[in-house]
Amino acid sequence: MSKAISVEEYLSGLPVERQEAMRRLRTVIKKNLPKGFEECMAYGMIGYVVPHSLYPKGYHVDPNQPLGFISIASQKSHIALYHMGLYGSDELLNWFKTAYAAAGVGKLDMGKSCIRFKHPDKIPFELVGALAKKLTPKAWISAYEAVLNR
Repeated sequence: MSKAISVEEYLSGLPVERQEAMRRLRTVIKKNLPKGFEECMAYGMIGYVVPHSLYPKGYHVDPNQPLGFISIASQKSHIALYHMGLYGSDELLNWFKTAYAAAGVGKLDMGKSCIRFKHPDKIPFELVGALAKKLTPKAWISAYEAVLNR
């Protein structure tokens, strides 16, 4: 886990072969995220969160933390994109799996909310942008609270 305190410090500390893909991921996410999300460093990764100003309750496990939404990280053997909306919405997950298959970049390597890209040259950046714009902060808060209340 990175100890970087800024996004730029995080990116600059990555191996050269990962920097371009991570910078491009950051750019496509920031360009496509609906207004209201904020970029930060969280849990040693670049994070996109619903700030306390929009959701004062914060993350239920640690209310001092803002509500996380998307994170990106360079892990030992892959680049990871964590999208919490995929974990909470079967509809969004099914859309993503179908769109990923149609993107023609190979087999999807995914956990509950983690998408692993082992080859930076096979990251479907356009699809990541489309995924980033699927939920507004308000929609993410509603989905998050619906999962909490199950």
